[in-house]
Amino acid sequence: MIRNGSIIQPRFHVHRSTECVNCRKCIAECSFGVHSWDEKNKRMKADSSKCVDCQRCVVYCPVDALSITRNENIMHPNHAWCEDSLNEIYRQAETGGVLLSSMGAPDRKVPSYFPRILLNASQVTNPSIDPLREPMETTTFIGRRPESIERDLNGKLIDNLPPHLELKEPIMFAAMSYGAVSLNVHKALAMASEALGTYWNTGEGGLHEDLYKYGKNTIVQVASGRFGVHPDYLSAGAAVEIKIGQGAKPGIGGHLTGAKIHGDIAKTRMVPEGIDAISPAPHHDIYSIEDLRQLVSMIKEATNYTKPVIVKVAAVHNIAPIASGIARSGADIIEIDGFRGGTGAAPVRIRDNVGIPIELALAAVDQRLRDEHIRSQISIIASGSIRNSADAAKAIALGADAVSIGTAALCALGCHLCASCQTGKCAWGIATQEGDLMKRLDPEKGAERLYNLVHAWKREIEEIMGGMGINSIEALRGNRLALRGVGLTQKELDVLGIKHAGE
Repeated sequence: MIRNGSIIQPRFHVHRSTECVNCRKCIAECSFGVHSWDEKNKRMKADSSKCVDCQRCVVYCPVDALSITRNENIMHPNHAWCEDSLNEIYRQAETGGVLLSSMGAPDRKVPSYFPRILLNASQVTNPSIDPLREPMETTTFIGRRPESIERDLNGKLIDNLPPHLELKEPIMFAAMSYGAVSLNVHKALAMASEALGTYWNTGEGGLHEDLYKYGKNTIVQVASGRFGVHPDYLSAGAAVEIKIGQGAKPGIGGHLTGAKIHGDIAKTRMVPEGIDAISPAPHHDIYSIEDLRQLVSMIKEATNYTKPVIVKVAAVHNIAPIASGIARSGADIIEIDGFRGGTGAAPVRIRDNVGIPIELALAAVDQRLRDEHIRSQISIIASGSIRNSADAAKAIALGADAVSIGTAALCALGCHLCASCQTGKCAWGIATQEGDLMKRLDPEKGAERLYNLVHAWKREIEEIMGGMGINSIEALRGNRLALRGVGLTQKELDVLGIKHAGE
């Protein structure tokens, strides 16, 4: 049977066992309309073509009667034309539209390097450190560092430290805009950041008035659309971030559909209700490093030179010279977002084919800044598929001062990576603005889960550092001598600046 005129087979099959008691809980929980009650036959039924495998119905089924599997139907095998490629052609032939998806790029496209990088451990000549009994310093400061120490005539230190951010652990929450995610997500991120002593990022959608009280733990973003940007907004946060690009869609602007822009979202973004909010791909006042320097200076002047300025860029082929220019623009921090960075919506072709992995970009940037003797002029934040504490530790060893997590944070809130954010029907109350769905995410419980996640990662990073025989993030930063690669080519090892395991 051809469903709704489509020749595409469902990606998933919904299975219902005989244990089903027809409680209809699945109908209430599914926001995609998969489940329904067959009044004629007095039984539940499921339309698998609508299923996105969000797992909401499976989790909340009171009798464990549901399961979701990949469609076992096998299309005619063809090495060049796999099933996904054919289905994408079918979709575009039926709709004539650009393919959209969300979250990060699949691992099958480009290798992930973190799993193939190993950390060193100390044993005899340089003994390990027990983090339970000895102090471990996970606090880190990000921002421009003074070139030298100055003293007055009495020998006392002169405080010439530029504005900076203090993180109790080297982990921050990535930018996710209000409108792309629900207000409850922002509340959870803000409360967790305050409890952890770290920072969350508003994204390009402005800052809701209820969250100004979390300003000391907030990074406010300025994107090309300038949504929600005004003097009070710039002054509200602890730092200001200029978003040039992001890992999921380098060279592509932002877009929030008019259907999501209503009420407080429209008010916060300062745009009319029902009108698409589009951030152009370029900033129309930035066409050179000199132009960027001007914007950085304007933001610093607008905030009385009290807040560090971050410039966020996507990891692309020439990222090292770009970072060098940003360091010379007067920015205090550069955030590099890698190839697998998540997003609420991105063109599939851009997401899967443009940019480079964060591991290669990070190592190249750190080395370039060191070679030019300007590493102290700017801090580096790494983002884009930081999945666990080991990834975070490896990123810091490759040269980052701190890491920023987005997808991992959303997973802590309940996200099951069904890659349907662009629909606005998120069953977990995360990427949605529908009232009934938003209520599914309790911001206080969400904040607790985020706190638990980052606290656990912090403990694991302490264990990792202890095993390496070091006791501070500063000693881990850029310590590529403590890294070894497995199964990598010599060119990959050279770019990463590490040796192969066994050397």
